[in-house]
Amino acid sequence: MPELLPRSLRWLLMVLPFALWGTAMAAMKPLLSGAPELSLAALRVLPAGVVLLLAVVLLGRDWRVAPADRPWLLMFALIDATVFQGLLVHGLAGTGAGLGSVLIDSQPLLVALLARTLYGDAINPFGWFGLLLGLAGILCLGLPGPLLRQWWLEGPEALSSDLFSHGELWMLAAAAAMAVGTVLSRQASRHSDPVAVTGWHLLLGGVPLLLGAVLTPLVDPAALPAWPSWGAGGWALMTYASLLGSALAYGLFFWFANQGDLTAFTSLTFLTPVFALLCAMALLEERLGLLQWLGVLLALISVLVINRRHQLWTPLLTATETDAGRP
Repeated sequence: MPELLPRSLRWLLMVLPFALWGTAMAAMKPLLSGAPELSLAALRVLPAGVVLLLAVVLLGRDWRVAPADRPWLLMFALIDATVFQGLLVHGLAGTGAGLGSVLIDSQPLLVALLARTLYGDAINPFGWFGLLLGLAGILCLGLPGPLLRQWWLEGPEALSSDLFSHGELWMLAAAAAMAVGTVLSRQASRHSDPVAVTGWHLLLGGVPLLLGAVLTPLVDPAALPAWPSWGAGGWALMTYASLLGSALAYGLFFWFANQGDLTAFTSLTFLTPVFALLCAMALLEERLGLLQWLGVLLALISVLVINRRHQLWTPLLTATETDAGRP
């Protein structure tokens, strides 16, 4: 279906999930003060899963998951919904919405490695250069300037164990979980509708989060009640994060992730910081320094290089083969 759309509309739909994720991070950040982390995660994915499955039924598509796909669906739900969302909200509590979204966007390199290993996706030197350029941008955005300068002078010894208490590393762990989940989505959709699989994975993955949110106050009396204490504005933000930032965004993302070049598509993740930072600056008054803006620039350039890697590499390869054939 997407390949039948006009090219401009197709690109708009491909970029839309990353715009929605970036703004959803800014919407979720203020909600943490009135709800436990697990409740926030559960309320984001459970309604989204229900909405996606209803959309599948209304569109007349098959909402059932083929038996051969079900073991992969359970793994997909556990890693990409339960683990990823749990790590994401925990990391978001310790970092800014803009910075947190940027760190989530470190996943394309791991996705490329997994896609190359499992599906034989061609990357070529320009692709690797673009991925490393994007990773450099993420490092500029994700790590504090003093830490980067210290690491440059002292090497890995500068990364002390104290760093693991920061929200930034939880976000990096969440990025790794989503990268694995992105690759698993193809396995879980081999015989089933990708949007239906996405809905089921959000629904199934949200159940452990909900159980954790309900049981935590019973174990720890000091914990916040499972039901959030938000006002009308808070519930409006939650609705946005769940229906647009999850249902629509994940539905589009995993649909396109099951079509064509996985490496090129997931490289668009590097665009999420642009939307996240604009939203965070407008709504939360967050600001970035010069080093972090350099990271944004590197990330944007990396997207262009990765998506045009074949056009950049083919002329060089042809010229090399031509020279090698000359006497």
